Amino acid sequence: MKNTTLRISSVATALVLSAGAAFADCPTEVADPFDIAEDEVVALYDCISDKMIEGYTKGDNETAANYRNWTNSATRPAVQGAHQERFLQTFANDVAAEQYLKFAYEDVVMPTGSILAKESFRIRKGRAVVGPLFIMEKVGLDNATDYGGWLYSGVLPNGKPLKIKQAFCHDCHVAWEAQDHLAYPVEEVRVSASN
Repeated sequence: MKNTTLRISSVATALVLSAGAAFADCPTEVADPFDIAEDEVVALYDCISDKMIEGYTKGDNETAANYRNWTNSATRPAVQGAHQERFLQTFANDVAAEQYLKFAYEDVVMPTGSILAKESFRIRKGRAVVGPLFIMEKVGLDNATDYGGWLYSGVLPNGKPLKIKQAFCHDCHVAWEAQDHLAYPVEEVRVSASN
């Protein structure tokens, strides 16, 4: 019964994460996101970037309105395996940036007030498709005891809130508990803290 419930939950979540997807006129001949060349990833991001911000800001989410002014943690989007093989580009607010850009693997403690915003897009039917803007906010253990002090949220490509259970995100992020539940961009695209 538990496995069936988990599968149903995963399917439902995949449908929610696909809802509101915005197609852009950004074609590619590469079907496997792990096989795409760096210059083509950059070209796709350049092509889809305005569509992302246009969609995310259709609603009233404060993070969506501001995250592009934050510190960018990577030189380009990359697929990390999580988030349904989407290309991800992570931005850190001023509270989070210094600690996050250390990309430390042990004893990480992010300050309360840290916010990370993760843009996403994927390749579908030969085109780049805008995905959700995933958001993590460090609110402290008193406010999110069961989730390591983090609240998870997001914005769909049409500006509407991403409806997702906290446990769904946390159950994946708990794998990085020593990193204060943070996954990082893949090593080859990380920027240094001094940039």
